[in-house]
Amino acid sequence: MARANGVDLVEIAANATPPVCRLVDYGKFRYEQSKRDKESKKHQHATKVKEVQLSPKIDPHDLGVKIGHAIDFLCEDMKVKVTLKFRGREMAHTEYGFQVVKKFLSDITPYGHPDFEPKLIGRGINVMISPLPRNKRAKHPRQLEGQEPGAGSSPRQDNHNNNNHGAPVRVEKPAKPQPDQKSGNFGNNPFAQLELNR
Repeated sequence: MARANGVDLVEIAANATPPVCRLVDYGKFRYEQSKRDKESKKHQHATKVKEVQLSPKIDPHDLGVKIGHAIDFLCEDMKVKVTLKFRGREMAHTEYGFQVVKKFLSDITPYGHPDFEPKLIGRGINVMISPLPRNKRAKHPRQLEGQEPGAGSSPRQDNHNNNNHGAPVRVEKPAKPQPDQKSGNFGNNPFAQLELNR
């Protein structure tokens, strides 16, 4: 029948008794099946996990940078795994590591919540942070500044955008200091302020 109609014989259910087959154009069948698979994948939500690594002796500025990265990930609906690793004798004072992790968690509270309390596993402290729902989450700090997250604009662009007339902004250069005639031809003569007794 398939040869007579110029189509293919496709086995649909091999395990059924008797096996189920259809007379279809195989290329069209594969295309429709791939479309159905794509539609079903759209409704599945795959969660991405990003990792942020800390250390017990982290600098406050570096900690701020790591917190900023974590906020970026949480605002993009990704989970964040925070790992703090101890090296050598740092294991003797794990309380410092817990202080760093607690500070980290308190700073990102408006954006996410920990799935469990920070745990000491092996030589490190681990905690997983899930993003809050969009309606309960604070606005992204860069959006509050009127800037898209991840889009950094250069100062030259900002000057151009702040100009109402669209004309280029002229930046005045500071004048070069003129050489002092009394102290010779040098502009930055260290002996110019000395008074000579003759």
